[in-house]
Amino acid sequence: MILKGSNESGAPKTAAMEERIGSLFQPDTLLGEDYAANFRRKLPLEPERTLLLAILEDGVRCYQENIYASGGKRRTLFEEARDWLFSDDNGWFCSFFSICTLLNLEPNYIRRGLRQWELRVRKTAQKKSHGAVVSEQRMVA
Repeated sequence: MILKGSNESGAPKTAAMEERIGSLFQPDTLLGEDYAANFRRKLPLEPERTLLLAILEDGVRCYQENIYASGGKRRTLFEEARDWLFSDDNGWFCSFFSICTLLNLEPNYIRRGLRQWELRVRKTAQKKSHGAVVSEQRMVA
């Protein structure tokens, strides 16, 4: 169907074109939370946030992987990571507290988890060193 009139290029308007133009002014039935859901996890983290997360991961990894180090570089890595993770200093940009704040994480929650992890690991190691057999508990049907 061709409608009276023409567009800017001089071509006649069609019903399909009128329908497309009319749809621009229709109310949007998409709710705000649906709109936001479209963008969740589709956009990559900003490079700065990715860097901050990498710093945090490195600190936790150095703490966990070197917990039994008795000397040398590995012990130094553990001590530096421990000092960084459990310091309340927020006076510099790359402090643990500042990074957690920028990433919207609760620093004390992470610290509590690390302390609990350390207690479990040390108890397991202590049991093994005293000759106690650590066995898995299984449910028998």
